[in-house]
Amino acid sequence: MTAYKLHFVPLGGITGVTKNMYLYELYENETLKDILIVDCGIGFPQEKEFGVDFVIPDISYLKGKTDKIRAVLLTHGHEDHISALPYHYNELGKPQIFSSKLTVAFIENKFKEFNQNIRVNQVQYTKEYALGNFRVFFFPITHSIPDAMHILIKTPVGNIYHAADFKLDLTPPYGKPPDFYSISKAGHDGILCLLSDSLGAEREGLTLSENIVGQTFEDEMRKTKGKFIMTTFSSNISRIRQCVEAAVKFNRKILFMGRSMKENTTIAKEIGYLPIPHDFLLKEDQVLRLAPNRVCLIVAGSQGQYDSALSKLAQKQNPNIKIKPGDKVIFSSDPIPGNEQEVYSLIEELSLQGADVIYSDIEDQLHASGHGNQEDLKFLVRFTNPKFFIPIGGTIRHQRQYQRIVEEMGYQKETVFLLTEGETMWFTPNKALRGDDVETKNIFVDAYGIGDVGNIVLRDRKTLSSEGMVVAVLVLDNQMKLTAKPRILSRGFVYEKEEEQLYNTAVSVIENVLKPKSGRVMDFTAVRREVIDTLEDYFFKEKGRKPLIVVEIIQV
Repeated sequence: MTAYKLHFVPLGGITGVTKNMYLYELYENETLKDILIVDCGIGFPQEKEFGVDFVIPDISYLKGKTDKIRAVLLTHGHEDHISALPYHYNELGKPQIFSSKLTVAFIENKFKEFNQNIRVNQVQYTKEYALGNFRVFFFPITHSIPDAMHILIKTPVGNIYHAADFKLDLTPPYGKPPDFYSISKAGHDGILCLLSDSLGAEREGLTLSENIVGQTFEDEMRKTKGKFIMTTFSSNISRIRQCVEAAVKFNRKILFMGRSMKENTTIAKEIGYLPIPHDFLLKEDQVLRLAPNRVCLIVAGSQGQYDSALSKLAQKQNPNIKIKPGDKVIFSSDPIPGNEQEVYSLIEELSLQGADVIYSDIEDQLHASGHGNQEDLKFLVRFTNPKFFIPIGGTIRHQRQYQRIVEEMGYQKETVFLLTEGETMWFTPNKALRGDDVETKNIFVDAYGIGDVGNIVLRDRKTLSSEGMVVAVLVLDNQMKLTAKPRILSRGFVYEKEEEQLYNTAVSVIENVLKPKSGRVMDFTAVRREVIDTLEDYFFKEKGRKPLIVVEIIQV
């Protein structure tokens, strides 16, 4: 007798907001038959100030299973849902990719950065896609980016409704409204489990429509005598388009700033999602030739990212554009949880230069969240009426609030499963059980590579940023004896010329370490370790600091 079961494995995004990646594994008896992957995005770690650019999901769990992967389904075009795919695509076995029009354009451009040309399948709504033993349907939904989708995954075990980032916007400025007919029909046919965005679970009511933001741009632009500067996520094409339309209305020329902003707006223009009269587009060196009240800058860096276009403006590093009194900076996005400090520091820097900075803490209608509030979430629950729930896309506190909402609607608390990354679920018809945990880790990406930024590297970078570095250069013969006086160099620790005695004593410390001692056999590794330990103790005793110690040995 054939028995099917479905294994759900979250490799990212379940409680970390970003780095979204979810696996659906279908088993026939004990044999793995098919795997679907939903989303494959990047995350933004706390360690980024020490040189980590972002993190990507750990896919080591899929080793040896790639022949079972039937497709990767991308729900929308935000970085935290698509941008890790080029890093993993070959290792995943180059599966088919399915998504909507704008997302297709974004992900194909991502692959070009990796010198790969791929063809992504642009989905048709209401069409059934047979992917192994899965049957998949895509529904249009509203979010803070056009062409967002929900996915209905039909399996022999039951139907899964994957509700990635969404809100129920009845009057979206561009694109399709939610397909309530298809959503409610899916609920009528029966949903085994609803996986729902939960990031807005703490906010009451319905989420504001994106339309409200367009009017706010007009109101603020009308009052601004200097440059009008708007920052948001570079993939938020709806928000960008509303700002562009306000700029055209008030006869302000438009400049896009930041690599991702330029790339995404170029793509959106090419596919007709961002119509701009050509004579309204500026180059950076043209800004100084115009009166400030004729300029609109749309800038990347709303999350306070180091080295972003907005950060360079705040740090006075842009040679052509300076922030001056009378300029207005609009933050049309909320900080991602964990980014608050970077965002507020950026606001401080801009304010110090005289800009009038407007952000969501002081103005409600600058940003309409792309994530549904409590009533949005309740509507989706009523439409789908599932047997089980898994909140995704938020933090643990958002999950718990989502569970309370579902309980208040009359569902049993035990039907809502609160998972963390790597915790899995097994589904059989009408049943859901927790599975064994899957080991996952963060794969760090920096300017030098992927996955080679480990805990030791992060620790050393943190030490460098706070304590500085001391380099000891030793010239040794084959007997581990000094043939020249040790030389010490430092950066970011203490100024060498003012601490001559400190470094002279450090040289003596090294010489004492390397004095021959009876019964002791030393090699280069042992020399390095002993010199490092001794210098660390010495510098901490003298200065109360522990710089990063590097010992370079020259053998003669």
